[in-house]
Amino acid sequence: MKTASIIMQPIISVLGTFLLGLSFTMLIPGFLDLAENNLNWTGFFVSSLFTFFIGISLILINRGNNNKIEIKSAFILVVLSWLILSIFASLPFIASSGNLGITNSFFEAVSGLTTTGSTVISDLENTSRGIILWRAILQWLGGIGIIVSAISILPNLGVGGMQLFRLESSDTSEKILPRAASIATEITVLYIALSAICGISYWLIGLSSFDSLVHAMSTIATGGFSSRSDSLGGFNNVNLETIAIIFMIISSLPFVLYLKAIRGRPTDIIKDQQVRGFFKTLFIASIAVISYLIIFKDFVSFDAIRYSLFNVTSILTGTGFVTAEYDMWGTPIILVFLFITFIGGCAGSTTCGIKIFRLQIIYYNSKETIGKLISPNRVINKKYNGEHISQEITQSVITFLFIFIVTFIVLSILLSFTGLDLITSFSAAATSISNVGPGLGSMIGPSYNFYEISDIGKWLLSAGMLAGRLEFLTLIVVFNKSFWK
Repeated sequence: MKTASIIMQPIISVLGTFLLGLSFTMLIPGFLDLAENNLNWTGFFVSSLFTFFIGISLILINRGNNNKIEIKSAFILVVLSWLILSIFASLPFIASSGNLGITNSFFEAVSGLTTTGSTVISDLENTSRGIILWRAILQWLGGIGIIVSAISILPNLGVGGMQLFRLESSDTSEKILPRAASIATEITVLYIALSAICGISYWLIGLSSFDSLVHAMSTIATGGFSSRSDSLGGFNNVNLETIAIIFMIISSLPFVLYLKAIRGRPTDIIKDQQVRGFFKTLFIASIAVISYLIIFKDFVSFDAIRYSLFNVTSILTGTGFVTAEYDMWGTPIILVFLFITFIGGCAGSTTCGIKIFRLQIIYYNSKETIGKLISPNRVINKKYNGEHISQEITQSVITFLFIFIVTFIVLSILLSFTGLDLITSFSAAATSISNVGPGLGSMIGPSYNFYEISDIGKWLLSAGMLAGRLEFLTLIVVFNKSFWK
């Protein structure tokens, strides 16, 4: 049996590499603030230097070690990566002139890296552009990290039914890191290309270069951080909203399908059951909201379509951009938005939540169970995109869904103990574990932020965001005593 030190050695080296990369990215917003004579540049440079020192120290400590990342190491690496990077990513916020403090800074960093988009910064218009850019960079980095994990790591860990999306028939644990590096290269190139196209599109319809860059990174990462306190609604631009809808949808579909399309198999996107399920969900939710606004709220057709389609897409994809106070549209609409908050987009994208494929697996399993009640001897061969749905996958999905629901209930109860009302507690818990962003109600609704939440509440929500991004089971496995035996 391998000792804990042997398991941790390759992890330390990888974490050191991640921190080195993070330290260099801190210099980008630092130079921006320096060029604009904003004193926040010192905070970025000091944070970068400290992060670089820790990163290079971790690499030197592990110098000469050639141990490979195996299954047990991969579980620990996934958890520690998100946690440690969040801690160091919070340093520029702590050192900024905004006096955010440790709690708010950590919350903002976690929200950025997990692409949640919840914020504690109220006056973005008067916030340094370096800090605004840093928030966007965190979401952009978090987005690419999520895709790589979802495609190359989580399937090999068998988390929440993700083994259904293994790219190779072999699940040899010693090859996890090389596969991740190979796939990451292709995905990163595609990710950068989509970000550039999105940014140029924003610029062509009139946004400044800075706003185009910030919103492109947030859109492709389905994160939702904006340079405006009113989010995209502050621009009041239909063309902007249309472009955002297109790229939010693009970012919510499996990126591996784009690679297949580039390699000459574009029809795989149309045939994919998860993609079709996503568009069906988007269509049904949008039609329901549009119809309600026209019939019961006397919206003109254009406004009903405009505001419904954008905000439904934003919440379903987990982006969190807002253009209207949809929590004021009535209880039925609140329930619709709360429901789609849980769903999320597709596996292998930047989105989080339960994800479409898991709901489809549950549906197929329920259909099979009902069918056997009617015809006990009937044999049903369940398939998903041509792949057999094993009992292992079904059980994994059911376990994930159970833990998701339990986490939501427990987090809601704990938040209520901090003094939050029912709607705020429920929506805050939902938006954190689903990594969506805005909540519901008069405190954290689409027109507000999370600044008024208590410090205890923010730490709980930060934990919820990390748990949701880690797909729950990854976190539970690492904290299980038998894992370390």
